Amino acid sequence: MASSLLSLSQSLIPTQAQNMPTMNSSLFNAAATRKSEELTIPAAAEGKWDARFLGPVPHDASYYGKCMLGGILSCGLTHTIITPLDVIKCNSQVNPAKYPNLIKGGQTIIAEEGALGLLKGWGPTAIGYSMQGFGKFGFYEIFKDLYANIAGEENSVKYRRVIWLAASASAEFIADVFLCPSEMTKVKVQTSVPGSFPTGTFASYAAMNAAKSETGFPFRSLSPLWSRQIPYTMAKFYFYQEVVEMFYTHVFTAPKETYGKGTQLGVAFGSGYIAGVICAIVSHPADSLVSLAGKPENKGKAFGDIIKETGWAKLATAGLGTRIIMIGTLTGLQWWIYDAFKTALGMGTTGGKVEAKK
Repeated sequence: MASSLLSLSQSLIPTQAQNMPTMNSSLFNAAATRKSEELTIPAAAEGKWDARFLGPVPHDASYYGKCMLGGILSCGLTHTIITPLDVIKCNSQVNPAKYPNLIKGGQTIIAEEGALGLLKGWGPTAIGYSMQGFGKFGFYEIFKDLYANIAGEENSVKYRRVIWLAASASAEFIADVFLCPSEMTKVKVQTSVPGSFPTGTFASYAAMNAAKSETGFPFRSLSPLWSRQIPYTMAKFYFYQEVVEMFYTHVFTAPKETYGKGTQLGVAFGSGYIAGVICAIVSHPADSLVSLAGKPENKGKAFGDIIKETGWAKLATAGLGTRIIMIGTLTGLQWWIYDAFKTALGMGTTGGKVEAKK
């Protein structure tokens, strides 16, 4: 799958970029090492601007592949680590009277199921969000370059915020197809009455598939997942890039590359945390709907009926406090891991001050 997806990155480049003379990987590596302007931006020699050659290293198939791997680490690790918070959050959305908040919800689960009850669904979480990170971060980089090239040199700066939004929405549309089967399985495991549904990773997938006429496995929740994740990811990438730009414009005003890795990664975490809080609020109603769809009493119900019975106010507020803590921390860590991975490979951190063209 990875090879076919990487090959797609080569086709997602406008015709003007495709017509560039072919350059082998050794020339790309030499360009990245020497940072020679005529080599790192070969299109400039022909008077052709290309967004793929503006960073520390060229954005070729290898670059996009590394971004996909960074996304796997970023999303897979963080979502798995916060499984206990996710278990409490999902149960709070499904039964707010029994699980009213983070502390009481956790105490109730431990009292009824033991401490391991807080780890339910960790397997589908790790699998699903690793696949989602693969698509989310990797395709964001691909679509961002694609849309920048379509816009052109001046408009790609002027309308950069629109490009961030469009690229993140496009990437998440693909990423959620990878995520949906595991997300449905995870929610079912986490919200089912103890003993009524398998909790083992492969057993839970098998049970979901066996009952697919009732559960709608594997893609029944794809539409509400899109409604949750696409706004979330648009906010996540937009506000992250916006806050990073503000940091390097108003706080750390020297050129970004003059600051150490610790400072740059600190900016990444802080910007990610702020973006995460906004993301949690924007996407919470749809997240509640996905959780409620896993309740046994809602089996087979249309999403519109669930919304009418629950009410928009409860969809938007039940479990929101826990989710703000969870998503703020999660998003901050995701951006830190992703940019730390990119930095370790010499690819630099994401975002920075935008210099006006003179």
